[in-house]
Amino acid sequence: MKARILDKDALQSITPAALRAYVVYEGWQRFESFGQYSEVYRDPRLPKTGELLIPISREIADYGSAVGDALAFLSKTEQRDELTIYADIVRADRDVVRIRAPDADDDGSINVDSGAEIVQHSRDLLASAACAAFDPRRAYHLGKVQQAQEYMRRVRLGQTEHGSFVITLLAPMPPNLSPSSQTSLWPNMDDEPYERKVTRFLAQGLHSAQNAILESNRGDGLEAFASAVASGVSANLCEAIASIVEQADGADFSITWAKTRPGPKPRDSVVFRRADGEILKEAARQFRLREPRHDERLIGYVTHLHREEDEFEGRVTIKAIIDGRARSLTTQLSKLDYDVAVRAHQKQQPITVLGDIEMEGQRWKLSESRDIRILDDDEN
Repeated sequence: MKARILDKDALQSITPAALRAYVVYEGWQRFESFGQYSEVYRDPRLPKTGELLIPISREIADYGSAVGDALAFLSKTEQRDELTIYADIVRADRDVVRIRAPDADDDGSINVDSGAEIVQHSRDLLASAACAAFDPRRAYHLGKVQQAQEYMRRVRLGQTEHGSFVITLLAPMPPNLSPSSQTSLWPNMDDEPYERKVTRFLAQGLHSAQNAILESNRGDGLEAFASAVASGVSANLCEAIASIVEQADGADFSITWAKTRPGPKPRDSVVFRRADGEILKEAARQFRLREPRHDERLIGYVTHLHREEDEFEGRVTIKAIIDGRARSLTTQLSKLDYDVAVRAHQKQQPITVLGDIEMEGQRWKLSESRDIRILDDDEN
């Protein structure tokens, strides 16, 4: 006996756009209107199947019932369970990102700590793509890209699926309103909505990271990853992939494109092995060393001062703690800030300063220095 879906809220959650996209994707064609809020569809491949009535607006009082009738009809036609069809339809207006851990137990279970880690790093994976879609860079502070934060608040964590241990992320996707949305090529990235840019950058980043691993094994080293930054490869993406494959002993990543905005092919997939994780972690580490870190608050001591007699600004060397180690940084300070540094140096008192830090060759540099002040004894 096949399961039926009777829950009103569950049926109401299917949008008219998702229902229409699903039936069109499955080969049904619009035949005629039925009243003000419904459409009749026929499948030309199955002339004896009959006509499918689907609602096009939630304005009708019995919208849930109409969706339930359409589900029952599709279940009979496709010889599939309503629950399975429901899962396909409810995701028809989302890009679905799947992360599969092939090393799970036979019942699809996984160690609880590993499972929690995979969920967290799956979020980080998509968040890195959301940042890349806004501005491709070698590394990000995920919490500082406002557009990416707003996007991630709209992403839903789907139910786990059969087939080992599978995490699903349901990414929001506006529908394509063009009459003919199915093409053999992707639209220009600049013409895509931000939501689709995110998942396309994720797909590009995954493939590019895989190719960079191959090229680095041929001797290209970090340059193989650096050349892929424009495609979405970043320290954050590399770290997320590495952490997932470490917890899952390898992982399969796939993206199913929303039926309301289909791509040239319905699905994209990439596989990473556990051994790839070490290469990705090192690429991430090197990226972070070279990427400017903005608005960093440093605490340290002034170790060297230099200012020409006819200049107001001065050059200062500060020894501060960066990533748990004492590092020397040079920076240019205005007259007022330089005077503060002079007093701190004379009294051998620590200072705090805000700025952007980055490496130049093997040396650290502090730029955009501001808000410099001497720490008192209580703050020490």
